[in-house]
Amino acid sequence: MENINSAVETLMQGANTLFILIGAILVLAMHAGFAFLEVGTVRKKNQVNALVKIMTDFGFSTLAYFFIGYWIAYDITFFSSASTLAEANGYALVKFFFLLTFAAAIPAIVSGGVAERARFYPMLVASALIVGLVYPVFEGMSWNGNYGFQDWIEGTFGAPFHDFAGSVVVHGVGGWIALAAVLILGARMGRYRSGKVVAFAPSNIPFLALGSWILTVGWFGFNVMSAQTIDGISGLVAVNSLMAMVGGIITSMLMGKNDPGFIHNGPLAGLVAVCAGSDIMHPIGALITGGIAGALFVYMFTLAQNKWPRLDDVLGVWPLHGLCGAWGGIAAGIFGLEALGGLGGVTLAAQVAGTVVGIVIATAGGFIVYGLVNKVAGIRLEEEEEFNGADLSIHKIGATSDD
Repeated sequence: MENINSAVETLMQGANTLFILIGAILVLAMHAGFAFLEVGTVRKKNQVNALVKIMTDFGFSTLAYFFIGYWIAYDITFFSSASTLAEANGYALVKFFFLLTFAAAIPAIVSGGVAERARFYPMLVASALIVGLVYPVFEGMSWNGNYGFQDWIEGTFGAPFHDFAGSVVVHGVGGWIALAAVLILGARMGRYRSGKVVAFAPSNIPFLALGSWILTVGWFGFNVMSAQTIDGISGLVAVNSLMAMVGGIITSMLMGKNDPGFIHNGPLAGLVAVCAGSDIMHPIGALITGGIAGALFVYMFTLAQNKWPRLDDVLGVWPLHGLCGAWGGIAAGIFGLEALGGLGGVTLAAQVAGTVVGIVIATAGGFIVYGLVNKVAGIRLEEEEEFNGADLSIHKIGATSDD
């Protein structure tokens, strides 16, 4: 009997390791989605830069999170022997890999907002600081109960702050950090003339669509595998993600008047919003959550681009991740209630409070990090470099040959 129990335990450990490894791979693939979404949106002279930023940001993010960020968030380090780290089929290592792919999404989100006018190395340094020092603070507070945050939320508002897969922890934080970076950088050259916006058309709609599809597919690993063990997997999370995605598609199509940019960001808005409550909402609640998120993105992106000159957010990452992420945190406290078909265990007050705390930490951290790096090294390209494009100015090569 003891041998049977030991074999079953080993099998479960292996299954859990494989389960979360598949999730890590799917979320890692989403970074290609971030890259192609940006490549398709920016002008042709900035396509190489978009690809290189996502790749190198991931490298710097990995080092920052491995040595510092994961330690801050979970009080876990990897300064142990390989034999210790390999225990339980190396589950602890693969869990780090999975959570790293979440952390590295922060610079990928920021990248889309600051596209076409940011310097290369100063922004890499800023990305490492964000992933190593800013993001893990709220991650640890929400997902590890650091600093007594969850105890305070539960004691004050009747339930802990619930964010199953990171509407606020990942997307909201990334979007509000990006807002700070965008405001510090200022608008691109030629974007506003005589107080009127000048539209820069996307360079490649097929690449933009490819990025959206990669993100959409990978998102089911992002959400479903947030259970982190195979016994916690839930089809409810998968179908809620699907319904929120569809809600975002439909409303972005209607409000965006068939614009392909809006239509391909609509499902992403829905998926951002459903992350927090995907494990507790009814599918109809998820559909409504995603539909509102799609409408919110279209409305706020249009408003920001046309009415707020300093807020030149190229991919609309603040409305997509920042605002839709905040909406998702709040929506979990609405559609997660048993009275509205959810599984319960949440309160609207707790969700609002946790969301506001996340916004404050992200925005303050973004202004501190990007403001400091800007003061020390400068984060904006020179006018001539920006005019020539980041591809030639930074990487000395264009996306395609002129031959």
